[in-house]
Amino acid sequence: MKLFNSMTMKKEEFIPIEENKVRMYACGPTVYNYIHVGNARPIIMFDVLRRYFEYRGYDVTFVQNFTDVDDKIINKANEEGVTSQEIAEKYIGEYFTDAKGLGVREATIHPKATENIQQIINIVTTLIEKGYAYESQGDVYYRTNKFKEYGKLSHQPLEDLQAGARIDVADIKENPMDFALWKAAKPGEPYWESPWGNGRPGWHIECSAMSNRYLGKTIDIHCGGQDLTFPHHENEIAQSEAANGCKFVNYWVHNGFISIDNKKMSKSLGNFFTVREAAEAYGYDTIRMFMLMSHYRSPLNYSGEILIQAQNALARMKNARENLVFLSDNGSDEYLDTEKEFAAGLGKYRERFIEAMDDDFNTADGISVIFEMVRDINSATATGNNPSKGLAKDCLAIFDELNNVLGIVYASADEGGDDLEKEVEALIQARSDAKKAKNWAEADRIRDQLKEMGIIITDTPQGVKWKKA
Repeated sequence: MKLFNSMTMKKEEFIPIEENKVRMYACGPTVYNYIHVGNARPIIMFDVLRRYFEYRGYDVTFVQNFTDVDDKIINKANEEGVTSQEIAEKYIGEYFTDAKGLGVREATIHPKATENIQQIINIVTTLIEKGYAYESQGDVYYRTNKFKEYGKLSHQPLEDLQAGARIDVADIKENPMDFALWKAAKPGEPYWESPWGNGRPGWHIECSAMSNRYLGKTIDIHCGGQDLTFPHHENEIAQSEAANGCKFVNYWVHNGFISIDNKKMSKSLGNFFTVREAAEAYGYDTIRMFMLMSHYRSPLNYSGEILIQAQNALARMKNARENLVFLSDNGSDEYLDTEKEFAAGLGKYRERFIEAMDDDFNTADGISVIFEMVRDINSATATGNNPSKGLAKDCLAIFDELNNVLGIVYASADEGGDDLEKEVEALIQARSDAKKAKNWAEADRIRDQLKEMGIIITDTPQGVKWKKA
């Protein structure tokens, strides 16, 4: 498997630190609002990267943090007249609602910055002792000019970064580019005791501490959005490598931006849609499909038209799977030799899928392979061919195997899942009973009831099929 490493700017063969194990860290959200569609891209993409590693036999430890102390959280708490902790806990809960809807599995560990204050203080203390940090009026700052490789991830020297950055120039800093590791407490803000007085951690040091605590000093993969390359990830490298005296990350993996009208989607610009809003209009699973239909490093432009295209593509996959599930129970009993021959060739789709995913995690090409497979399966299992249960089960197995890596076809949080399926099946059975009793009025009433529920039913020679409208 090859991954594009943002550090070297080229595809590299993935070689884990420890055989068959992957230690992977992804920067999670700052929890002061609902996640927007731009936030959802790394959440979905790196969920799939983790799934793919597991599919290929790796034992993955995946850490995704929550930044639960930050200026934005404090400002939101002051606006609403509640504590910062209440804001953070509220939006952590809302994050999990959206993540579940998007089909995103929980990380191995979801640490919070506030649960790692002592680890943060320990690293800051080490940096001060080594001369990489200094205390000034209760703040602690990192000396960027002491870390000679500062800018190696951004591929720019310190002088260029300084010229192009929006820098908080303060008299208490030795250098305008020095960044805060610890911030002295201000009235009305949450704080913790430290050797430098009451205060709270800076943003960058939080991820260094959590990655080090849960994954070790050197990790396999660090993920995040392209916008985090500088300053966040650059600063993580400087802190971690100066404190630990060793390489921080072997592979840096960054996803591209999502734009609206060719401008980056962000809360600060106000040009964003929350995942909750988009899901109400198009469905959570459509958002996931939209993300995976493009290569993770490619820019994406958000529009209703593109989401409808993703919705239609997803519907073709859902229909194909529903048909296979139906035929697995209702197809003919005889498994013909010609069907066995077709089923024996299904492995070629697995090989092509793996080839696509091994080439820098190319979900777009992986989905194309699945669509080709679906087209061929639909032809082989067409009603006129009187397909067998055995063929349907073989086709369903390969479909589910590949689909489960991408997590595209699933019962999202707003669809009711098993409860809806049981209700629909019960109504279909009641309608069948009414038809057998020649109670046509009752049968029509049940059909109308199903229609009001958004369920379309079709009578076929093999039995009744149903799907969502």
